[in-house]
Amino acid sequence: MLIPGSLGETRKSREPAAALATRINAAHAKQGGGPIFLGANCLGVISHPGHYDSWFIPLERLPKPQKKPERNSVMLSQSGAFMITRLSQNPWLDPRYMLALGNQTDLTHGDFLTYFCERPEIETIGIYVEGFKDGDGLDFAKAVRKAVLNGKEVVVYKSGKTTPGIGGVMGHTASIAGGPTLFESVVRQAGAIIAEDFTSFDDLFYIAGALHRKTVRGKRLGAISGAGFEAVGMADSIETETFALEMGALDADTIRRVEEILVAKKLDALVEVRNPLDINPGADDEAHMQITEAFLQDPNIDAVVVGLDPASPAMRALEHSQLRPGHDIKDPQSTVQLMPVAVDRNDKPIVGIVDGGTLYDAMCAGLMDKGVCVFRNAARGTRALARYIEARLYADALRKRG
Repeated sequence: MLIPGSLGETRKSREPAAALATRINAAHAKQGGGPIFLGANCLGVISHPGHYDSWFIPLERLPKPQKKPERNSVMLSQSGAFMITRLSQNPWLDPRYMLALGNQTDLTHGDFLTYFCERPEIETIGIYVEGFKDGDGLDFAKAVRKAVLNGKEVVVYKSGKTTPGIGGVMGHTASIAGGPTLFESVVRQAGAIIAEDFTSFDDLFYIAGALHRKTVRGKRLGAISGAGFEAVGMADSIETETFALEMGALDADTIRRVEEILVAKKLDALVEVRNPLDINPGADDEAHMQITEAFLQDPNIDAVVVGLDPASPAMRALEHSQLRPGHDIKDPQSTVQLMPVAVDRNDKPIVGIVDGGTLYDAMCAGLMDKGVCVFRNAARGTRALARYIEARLYADALRKRG
């Protein structure tokens, strides 16, 4: 592992960097192949299976997340700081392996993706790319296609989209940035999910891991919330530049079932059953989950987004309630206890929305720790789901073609 920076990034260092690369390549051509190098300008590797961490970031700066029983993802990044920042902001990502590639003096994006696309325990791969070494772009695109054919999701963010950004790539990792439009076109055709910015990378990498084992049959969405603005916002967020979900037409049996739930909860005079559905702030946790289950069992619905309305007094959304002791997330009738069961027994994608402040962090953590896909904003969650369903349907088409 080559840790030092500036190797090939500055004018003075380019000649020694080239000489080092020449020596490494000459060794590879000999019997035995010589050593293989990661880096330079490389933060290194975290391997949970190997109990190995070369990052040496103090725990007070980057606390270790609680160990999960299973990790199904890999993050590859030219920038170590990119991975640190992602983990700091999104500790639930916690991939099985995290590798900083640095300047790709020897090992490249294509090398690593070619390796991980064959690993059966890996389901999702997130990649931050600044640039490629000569010829590696084609290897990378081929590896993306192979990973997709092997049943994996690949989420890619490519920096260096502007002239100043391209200059920054050369100054950071001494790589060839390449044309962003051509890159995105080729890699998207290969089957990758392309992120436009850091935020969409976080969203797409997360949702790909959370929903990987769900079945995507089509693009008909069911949207539920006790907040009218949120239900409308979900409907307004179903389109991307290249794809659009559609609001599924509820089956008559579903409408009848939801009406019965509303009658039982004394909400029938306030709510008209439709999709998207505003179920009123008076709906409690059980109503949210019963209606979600009704939507999931509808043959005209392929996925559900449900607003969990944490600010509603009817919802058990607080870690501890002062006004109503016991009316909290530990209650067996709370969403935190009910929703993971619903997610486990349904094979359609379900996305929960907890649009609220830090008071509801414990609710989110409790759901996410139990495998529920949760977003803190309806528009972000619905857009991410639309992008994800688009990629899954395209990947299924690729696999059918072989």
